[in-house]
Amino acid sequence: MTASQPRVRRALALPLGMAMATAVAFLPGATASAAPAATPAASASDAASFSYVVNVPPGHGVSSQVKKAIAKAGGTVVTSYDRIGVIVVHSANPDFATTVRKVPGVDSAGATRTAPLPAQSTTDVGTPQPLSAAQLAGAGAEAAGGQDPLEPLQWDLPAIKADKAHEKTLGSRDVTVAVIDTGVDDTHPDIAPNFDRRASVNCVSGKPDTTDGAWRPSAAESPHGTHVAGEIAGAKNGVGITGVAPGVKVAGIKVANPDGFFYTEAVVCGFVWAAEHGVDVTNNSYYTDPWYFNCATDPDQKALVEAVRRATQYAEKKGTVNVAAAGNENYDLDSRSITDPASPNDSTPGDRVVDPHKCYDIPTQLPGVVTVAATGAKGVKSSFSNYGLGVIDIAAPGGDSTAYQRPEPPATSGLILGPLPGGKWGYMAGTSMASPHVAGVAALIKSTHPHAPAALVKALLYAEASPTPCTDPYDIDGDGKVDAVCQGTKNRNGFYGWGTADALAAVTK
Repeated sequence: MTASQPRVRRALALPLGMAMATAVAFLPGATASAAPAATPAASASDAASFSYVVNVPPGHGVSSQVKKAIAKAGGTVVTSYDRIGVIVVHSANPDFATTVRKVPGVDSAGATRTAPLPAQSTTDVGTPQPLSAAQLAGAGAEAAGGQDPLEPLQWDLPAIKADKAHEKTLGSRDVTVAVIDTGVDDTHPDIAPNFDRRASVNCVSGKPDTTDGAWRPSAAESPHGTHVAGEIAGAKNGVGITGVAPGVKVAGIKVANPDGFFYTEAVVCGFVWAAEHGVDVTNNSYYTDPWYFNCATDPDQKALVEAVRRATQYAEKKGTVNVAAAGNENYDLDSRSITDPASPNDSTPGDRVVDPHKCYDIPTQLPGVVTVAATGAKGVKSSFSNYGLGVIDIAAPGGDSTAYQRPEPPATSGLILGPLPGGKWGYMAGTSMASPHVAGVAALIKSTHPHAPAALVKALLYAEASPTPCTDPYDIDGDGKVDAVCQGTKNRNGFYGWGTADALAAVTK
């Protein structure tokens, strides 16, 4: 495992036929712990600049006292989100956070990274597998009347009854789902018809950039966000794939920097932007770098949790349902102890033991966020998917190796098919792919119940899910050893939460 690992962690991109167990070995499992945390001072020279969040009481703007203290400590305010009391600051002073925390009117402050700006990192995890011309033609020949050409390969749509839901409605044009991610290629033929430019933005710096096209990934950046956007709202237009909610709009909120890191200031910007631009649902297939789990006992991590929590709750109060992926490490998030081998992932990681009840994956474990586990083509928890009673809210298709869960023909891959930048399509897998299925179902619920507040949309999402009992014993690779233990009842358990998402129920109940 490399020392620097970008966190499109929710996406597990696998070659066709690759055993999932092998692929999971390459997944970084990042966490914060009780062990001493890396600090900016440990890796920064006097000239190195770091990014910080400073949390103050919301709704009043930045007081002159705090402004002066920030400047005196060597900080420069990049932007401030007064509605939630979060200030984004850059500073080359390694003692900036420690100094500012002592200022009256400051609730908390912390560095958002452990490497100087810009972040030092390597590559994304895995490589999406684009469809060949022959595969494209073969799928098109299998398509039935009314299906998009690649729909026969999308075993995931009937798995949540989305194909039946589309006979009732494709979703409302008045509903927008924002993909908070690596960027969205809005020129893709499956995305362009439904793209909401007004609700799209680049938030990488922590400050909104509305330059036309700023939300797109460059050729060197991850295709993750484009794939996710297509899964949610790929147009039913006689081209490529079909999304779960092909009649709703989709926006791109780019929060991952060119190295693939999702830092706190960008994530906060993304949620606030969504809240203030009429977004009904956000999809969050990532965790906030550089810590997989953020512990309140660490002052930096405490500040990061608080900043993102304020942002997600602000969005929900504005009517936005926030959906997030559970992660790909087969962790029991209801256990008392998890060993994280890769945090902080932007500098020098090391093994640390954490209690996920006290150290949080953000935004996944924040109050009010819909947490999604992944299932494979047989409807069983994916071999890689995190789980945990009381943590997982709902499950949806995220793919798995065909060695474990093989779909029915004509589908040939156990992974999830979606668009890739540049007018291509390809397979990816992970809880990254499960979360957008749930975001799509939430969009269909909002389409059916246009005046429903976020809390009601979530309640309907859970109530309408198909109850899925524990898989017991769970021996996904068939080697005679239990690979995970599911706790709970048929109606709510650690593998599937309230059940498997149901798109048909979303448009008929």
